[in-house]
Amino acid sequence: MLHIKALNTYYGESHILHDADLEIGTGRAVGLLGRNGMGKTTLIRSLMGYVAIASGEVRWDGKNVTGAAPEKIARLGVGYVPEGRGIFPNLSVKENLLMSARVGPTGSCDWTYARVLETFPRLQERLAHGGMQLSGGEQQMLAIGRALMTNPRLLILDEATEGLAPLVVLEIWRVIAAIRATGISTLLVDRNYRAVLAHTDSAIVLEKGRVVHQGDSAELARAPQTLARYLGV
Repeated sequence: MLHIKALNTYYGESHILHDADLEIGTGRAVGLLGRNGMGKTTLIRSLMGYVAIASGEVRWDGKNVTGAAPEKIARLGVGYVPEGRGIFPNLSVKENLLMSARVGPTGSCDWTYARVLETFPRLQERLAHGGMQLSGGEQQMLAIGRALMTNPRLLILDEATEGLAPLVVLEIWRVIAAIRATGISTLLVDRNYRAVLAHTDSAIVLEKGRVVHQGDSAELARAPQTLARYLGV
């Protein structure tokens, strides 16, 4: 479904991504791992169209979408939950959800307003609250719910549990597992590499903008030397 090949990006004169590759098949879950500052968010923002691509290719269902604007990538069926969540603080919970509601690119409408509230009961209790009035965990639930309202084929979660309380973290991972079970493809970034590996089929590891490892998530979880080398754990 998504195929990124030999991607190179720069911030000014700094070369950030070096011939990075990434492939996500339909219904597959992929973990994107690496220490801080290794290019994970840059890779995501490049494929989403927020960062200019110097060279390389991004293909969606076989079509070249390299350099496409973020709104075009979203219309293809990519839901994005960015680091920092990006909710609208001046809109209510209900407004944040409804403003993004639409039929998916294949005509699917599995993720309705009612289903999102059923998945996140806490949001049901906060419908009239503004985005700025929510706790960090509630904001993350809202950000995920808003992305699901677009009925995406691929859901990207960048630092899904950063800064959240332990009980909220458990709830977020429960929801991620439930989303995966529905057949939506997922790309996960999180500092808890064990949780990422437990919720994905395969994983790639970035080091200084280069893909230094890719393979089965379960096998990587059983490779302490590889984890220690690239993740410092």
